[in-house]
Amino acid sequence: MFLQSIHHVAIICSDYAISRAFYVDLLGLRVIAENYRAERGSHKLDLGLPDGGQIELFSFPAPPSRPSRPEACGLRHLSFAVADVAQATAWLERHGVAVEAIRTDEYTGRRFTFFADPDGLPLELYEQAAA
Repeated sequence: MFLQSIHHVAIICSDYAISRAFYVDLLGLRVIAENYRAERGSHKLDLGLPDGGQIELFSFPAPPSRPSRPEACGLRHLSFAVADVAQATAWLERHGVAVEAIRTDEYTGRRFTFFADPDGLPLELYEQAAA
């Protein structure tokens, strides 16, 4: 195998404007490219993370619902590395985002918490080790 890293994660949203504002304006992801595909009635927004990872945000007319809680079959959650979970949690809460209580990973000793995007997709903040 020649796998090197995760290049991107694709997310289908129910309301493009709301999800775009969440990922770009609130979480601060950089817009790489934004396209509207008229033949599909679909937006495609490529977003960049500081480490080079990407999120592809799609909209489609009337996408079907899918279970998305952490224990549902399929994608469990999308995790973002942060330097300080408590600081990031406080920032999200100041901006009206509900965040679960901070927990500690029993195997790594790192702190983490969960919150959700506008469609309920579970997102995690995971504290990186100090360099």
